[in-house]
Amino acid sequence: QVQLVESGGGLVQPGGSLRLSCAASGRISSIGAMGWYRQTPGKEREMVAMISSFGMTNYIELVKGRFTISRDHAKNTVYLQMNSLKSEDTAVYYCNMFISTSGWNPRPYWGQGIQVTVSS
Repeated sequence: QVQLVESGGGLVQPGGSLRLSCAASGRISSIGAMGWYRQTPGKEREMVAMISSFGMTNYIELVKGRFTISRDHAKNTVYLQMNSLKSEDTAVYYCNMFISTSGWNPRPYWGQGIQVTVSS
């Protein structure tokens, strides 16, 4: 059994910062790519940022220069540092990890989602 638990969301004013964390626990053999997605009502979930097991990162254009994804291999944790937040960043954020529990066949696992609201 694998669980992903997110933390760090909340309400912040425009221009402010938040740091999201997502920690994986359970029967974990290895973790590949990690990422953050977000979703607003009536829209599809979209990828925000990804980081490979080697540390290569990828961001959607809307957050480049403002968001930074990082990971801690020892803690099985992925972070999303969000700076210069805008109202359009308001969404439920989900973490995603490709996890192998047996040494092969990694599959995607999702966090429960955490609300980020940017408003004055």
